[in-house]
Amino acid sequence: MMSYLLQLDGDILLFIQQYLRHDWMTPFWKFITSLGNAGWFWIVLSIVLLLFKRTRKIGITAIIALAIGALITNVALKNLVARIRPYEVVDGLRLLIERQRDYSFPSGHTCASFAAALVYYKMAPRKWGIPAVILASLIAFSRLYVGVHYPSDVLAGLLIGIFAAWAALKLSGYISQKRTAGTEECGKEGKEG
Repeated sequence: MMSYLLQLDGDILLFIQQYLRHDWMTPFWKFITSLGNAGWFWIVLSIVLLLFKRTRKIGITAIIALAIGALITNVALKNLVARIRPYEVVDGLRLLIERQRDYSFPSGHTCASFAAALVYYKMAPRKWGIPAVILASLIAFSRLYVGVHYPSDVLAGLLIGIFAAWAALKLSGYISQKRTAGTEECGKEGKEG
């Protein structure tokens, strides 16, 4: 069963290479994939959100989600699983960008993109949240298009990104609840005193 899934992973990449890759589209996908490098786009966007009081909570929550995702993906799982990149293993697969320095499983680009985008989707107006999720999806697909991840790497990155966003939203809500309760306690003590 496992060998079948590994074969399927490679076959999907070869299908993308043969039927979906086109020279005129490659610069677009290279640009999209570069937005996810080290999570820089999502980190910068979250820092910008920190600058304004109205969006500060969104920025903080997104940074927490990015940190949770990075810890699970880049610090733990990549080193534990140590999966070799597909361009090293799949016969005939051509790499479209530079060789990657870390392991393949799971996709850090996908994890970071969905961790931040889902926080924006949940906390920001839909006119910002929906484009963020669309961009996260494009970044995830770009990793397959350029040949640096297996589909299962991207799927795992997506699931971890969803978990990271959920955990960050829960943590942010818990902190807000504690803060509100603390403020109410101080108000009651002030009235009584």
